[in-house]
Amino acid sequence: MSARSRGVTLIELLVGMAIVALLAAIGYPGYVKFTERGNRTDATRNMMQTAQALERCYTQSYTYIGCAAAPAGTANTPQGYYQITIATPSASQYTLTAVPNGVPQSDDAPCQTFTLSSAGIQNALDGGGADNTIKCWGSN
Repeated sequence: MSARSRGVTLIELLVGMAIVALLAAIGYPGYVKFTERGNRTDATRNMMQTAQALERCYTQSYTYIGCAAAPAGTANTPQGYYQITIATPSASQYTLTAVPNGVPQSDDAPCQTFTLSSAGIQNALDGGGADNTIKCWGSN
């Protein structure tokens, strides 16, 4: 047995750190995209709940205007990732619009604007105005 103990050398430590850094560099962007997709449900779920509240008001008073359960205007979603705007241009129509409310969702380029109309039409646009409805509403 030698008098000198055998331990981890600096080279072995640096190789191990390089491997961990490489794995993190590969995995982190996928994790970010995964969380962005998961956070989209904050918008879509809240829009569907608001639409249900508006429909309940309509069945009771035959108008979307003045609904106390979902008043017209802008509000943040419960988790704060999106800002929902409720517009009631007439007694028989409404439009819900959701836009990202800062980081992290503002980096979700494919799904920058969600809309839901009183006719049940769902729409999603990217930052350039291209339609991504199936990707954004369908794959949450």
